[in-house]
Amino acid sequence: MTHTDVQDTTERTRKRFARRQWARRWLAWKPVVGVVLLVVLAGVLVWLVFFSSYLAVQGVDVRGVSQLQASQVRSAAAVPEGQALARVDLDRIRTRVEALAPVRSADVSREWPDQVRIDVTERVPVAVVSIAGKLKGMDDEGVVFRDYAKAPPGLPRVETGTDTGSDALREAALVVGALPTDLAATVDHVQVDTVDQITLVLRDERTVRWGSSDESDLKAEVLAKLIAARKAQYYDVSVPSQPTTR
Repeated sequence: MTHTDVQDTTERTRKRFARRQWARRWLAWKPVVGVVLLVVLAGVLVWLVFFSSYLAVQGVDVRGVSQLQASQVRSAAAVPEGQALARVDLDRIRTRVEALAPVRSADVSREWPDQVRIDVTERVPVAVVSIAGKLKGMDDEGVVFRDYAKAPPGLPRVETGTDTGSDALREAALVVGALPTDLAATVDHVQVDTVDQITLVLRDERTVRWGSSDESDLKAEVLAKLIAARKAQYYDVSVPSQPTTR
């Protein structure tokens, strides 16, 4: 073997040794490099989602409104446009929207990449009530939430005393909400004095003593049968198991 051959063999051996050394070092460092890359990737994702302008709020999508304008909901929601969508406080937005009187409930969600969506469920009037000389709509929870120039057809009117409280209005709303459509259509107004002194006045001036809202479904059923069976000026279904007429 010549001197040149010896040098070539030595060089090849040295290179094989170097490759084995590098492979061993890579095996030792590979998990560390992987962890570093994952940390860097996670940091980039956190920055992208929570702090960059790429996923920031650019608009508010309002759905489900008919009484309200979408602009009114956006104004009440006060969504911070330009803030990272992931950091927007959805509960606070929902609370602000539900503070609007016509809103029964609101659902607020993120629409990636850059929108906040607000789904509104509005209150539905079951009666009208005169308060301070203004005619207002009232839902089945007794919440007064909108104004009317005149009462819409088919909605009974609720009349209250000067000291009638919100609890009595809620009771009246429960009563009206329990009335079947055909029976509600015969009601001119509901007189509310206290929570357990509620009276229906029919369009033909007959009166019905209702009492409280307890057992309203049963009271409505009993009243319908009484009206069909007996013509009277006065009906008392405050105790539905013992109705009276005169």
